Amino acid sequence: MYSARPGSRRYRPVLDRLPVSVSGTVALVAGGVLALGLGRLGELHAGWFPYLAYIGLAALAGGFSRPLAAPVVGMSAWLCCNAFVEHRHAELGWSGPGVESGHYALFTAAALLLSLPAGLPRRAIRVERLPLGNRPERHFG
Repeated sequence: MYSARPGSRRYRPVLDRLPVSVSGTVALVAGGVLALGLGRLGELHAGWFPYLAYIGLAALAGGFSRPLAAPVVGMSAWLCCNAFVEHRHAELGWSGPGVESGHYALFTAAALLLSLPAGLPRRAIRVERLPLGNRPERHFG
């Protein structure tokens, strides 16, 4: 399906955003693939590079998702980062509610940042309403 902006002759495809469940699945699978890539680079430790990689992953997945999917994408990125980067043996660890909720909020904010522009309308169409009582009558002939 294609759409055109009013006043423009260019056509562009209308992009549908991924539903919440599909966004979470894509983010979880991509997080596992990213962990494999980080393992090949020797970066499976708590540091700035793996966190930036998972923030980028959450932002990329959020760019294709609906804004309601941001918490699910953030949770998927947090699960993969916590299990494979911080604790390395696919086990979840708990560093306290402040640290872990901060990581989750960071991943969710990255996903939400790129998904919000997709939720906004692209262009508002203004409509003028004519008053009903002051209509001039047209006489033909």
